[in-house]
Amino acid sequence: MKYASTRTGAEAGAVETVFQGLAPDGGLYVPLISDEAATGFAKDCETLAGAERHVLARLFGDFPETVREAAVARLASRFPEGDPIPLVDADGFKILELFHGRTGAFKDVALSMLPVFMRHSAGGRRVLVLTATSGDTGSAAMQGFAGVDGTEIAVFFPNVGTSRVQRLQMTTPAAANVHAIAIKGNFDDAQAAVKRIFADKAIAAEAAAHGVALSSANSINTGRLVPQIGYYVLAAARLGGEFDVVVPSGNFGNILAAYYAKKLGAPVRRFIVASNVNDVLARFVKTGVYDPGEKFTVTNSPSMDIRKSSNVERLLWLMNDGDCAEVARLMADLAEKGRYELRDAAKERLFADFEGGVATPEETEAEMRRMRDACGYVLDPHTAVATHVARALGYPKGGVPCVIAATATPYKFPETCRRAFGADILDNPPPGFRELEALPVVQNKVVEVGAIDEAVRELF
Repeated sequence: MKYASTRTGAEAGAVETVFQGLAPDGGLYVPLISDEAATGFAKDCETLAGAERHVLARLFGDFPETVREAAVARLASRFPEGDPIPLVDADGFKILELFHGRTGAFKDVALSMLPVFMRHSAGGRRVLVLTATSGDTGSAAMQGFAGVDGTEIAVFFPNVGTSRVQRLQMTTPAAANVHAIAIKGNFDDAQAAVKRIFADKAIAAEAAAHGVALSSANSINTGRLVPQIGYYVLAAARLGGEFDVVVPSGNFGNILAAYYAKKLGAPVRRFIVASNVNDVLARFVKTGVYDPGEKFTVTNSPSMDIRKSSNVERLLWLMNDGDCAEVARLMADLAEKGRYELRDAAKERLFADFEGGVATPEETEAEMRRMRDACGYVLDPHTAVATHVARALGYPKGGVPCVIAATATPYKFPETCRRAFGADILDNPPPGFRELEALPVVQNKVVEVGAIDEAVRELF
């Protein structure tokens, strides 16, 4: 399988894309999927392991089968046996529970597998993995890479805005090769700094002089994006027919994975982007205009508190039929003008597949109460954004199942749950959550946004 950069079309193999993370020209790698890859789903895609093997064979075929099998085995070892990703009926929706991994978020799926791919792609080289997080990626990445030989990981997260549980999941890990660093800024600041560092040849040369290569665990890395496709293939195999999918969206990687599942043959009819009041993505899929604006709000769905979503660049490439010059133009407009607008043909393709909606913090908590009252199902605030948006847009429609991507366990957000329900109803926490409050905080570094570069250099 070949991959191409969104900016220049420069090609690379799957192994190289995992090691590099970001393409050298600043673009993101996209798989060049052939028609033969969309060959439907075998019976064994009804299991998570089978679905992942199906996707990896098509998109990560450059990795030896032994490496792919090791990644699938590591995933299985970190999720419950039997049904690690249940598809649950709740109040007319099909809830795809992606949160049964160690940190209680969908990121655990790919970040259980990425370290296996990273070690192979590094070929014995020492790798420093840089990661920006709005809350969930950081803890999942630290869990995934903790104790992995030849790797270190530095996670940058907002000093204000994460839930207490999210923060504890990042500040209590004691493995010597994991580092969580709070910044006096938001996720967009952290992501911009990490992407700039990847593009800085002087920093890369300095790292290389210390025997270190830089890579990423964010969804800009194909090693994050590709494994996420597997659970949408799983949903397709279990449902056996057409379905719509609603994804609470921040950095756009999760819903983009669903879109790639469709390119591999999954019969997804519509993709619904669910946003909180940081509604850049919902506005984009409704208008074809990407305009982050200046307004940033800290909400009760903090993993979606993002204004500049990296993975949209991959969607631009897809909506423009692989026209790299057009993608480069749009990204230049974003850098120079703070916004961009798709051409008419790209808008038509976007509107044909995507729609979006918004839930305010008040609507989010009301939806959490409504769903519990209606059927006893307790949602986390991000998933509540998705069900609120789905309901507001009239889903399910036309007898077609509506799959809601449940991206986190409510146990990650006890403060919001207490406020929404007026009481502490979370009485049976998953094992990894029970002792969290008792663990010592060992990651306590806080830096200004302008000091992120120096914090990275200290790890060379």
